[in-house]
Amino acid sequence: MEWSPDILAGFEAASIGDITLIRPDAPLTSPRAAVLHVHGYNDYFYQADLADWFRERGIEFYAVDMRRSGRSLKSGDHPHDMADIAEQGDDIQAAVDAMRELHPDLPLVVHAHSTGALAAAIWVADRAPAHLKGVILNSPLFGLQMSKLDRAKLRGLPLLRRVAPTAVVARRPAIYAKYLHVSGGGPADFDTTWKTPAGVPARTTWVYAVIRAWARIEAGLTIPVPALVARSDSCGPETDDNPRLREQDVVVDTEATARLIPKLGPNARELVITNGIHDLTQSSPDPRAAYFAGVEAFLDEVLS
Repeated sequence: MEWSPDILAGFEAASIGDITLIRPDAPLTSPRAAVLHVHGYNDYFYQADLADWFRERGIEFYAVDMRRSGRSLKSGDHPHDMADIAEQGDDIQAAVDAMRELHPDLPLVVHAHSTGALAAAIWVADRAPAHLKGVILNSPLFGLQMSKLDRAKLRGLPLLRRVAPTAVVARRPAIYAKYLHVSGGGPADFDTTWKTPAGVPARTTWVYAVIRAWARIEAGLTIPVPALVARSDSCGPETDDNPRLREQDVVVDTEATARLIPKLGPNARELVITNGIHDLTQSSPDPRAAYFAGVEAFLDEVLS
């Protein structure tokens, strides 16, 4: 791996095949573990404060920008598209393998968000390495908020996939991203070309891959390590006129998340955050503190 200064101050990055691995440029002296952060759809790694939080607890931090995302986006790519959730599992595995070379003796934890958490759940059930001690799923994409018309359209997806696999089947602005950004009064400063308020149109391939991943979980997984599945206590519409836009999940269906957690096996447990937003790490101060308190208790348990 060849590391070079990253676009994010105080970090460095290295390309590994289709992915980019990012880490702070000043390593910890004696870390007790390493964590890999995995982003979601219309997303990439930009949360320096998240890295600081883990490192303050003696955990070396790495993040991966998945293929067709953020730093890994190449000319001609349709951002975030995939034909199978296993592609993202391969990206997680590549990052984990690289971290293992760098830290052969450290236990590993994976912290994954949204679509990345959906991929991580299936990856850990299928391919968990022996040094993985736990996985944290931050608002996993276990279900989307959909209208009756949306659900009706899904019935034609297998046919559409055969005749027009690259067709755009959903296109709408990302109101959540707009309000999350500092320009919209939110807490986050990110590159709006890589996490865009305009939204990323979803193609047949991506939607079909997500539907198949949901079916995998519905059939039952056996995650072999402790899994903390965190979600907001409520969800609501992703619209400008939603008065609770800054205190609920406006992306995933939190009821679907709650229903599917038992399908992950006996090692999965739920953490419900009152007034949390989709990325629980970027909620307002009280729910953010509640999320990190739950994560810290989980880390203390699995790394003891």
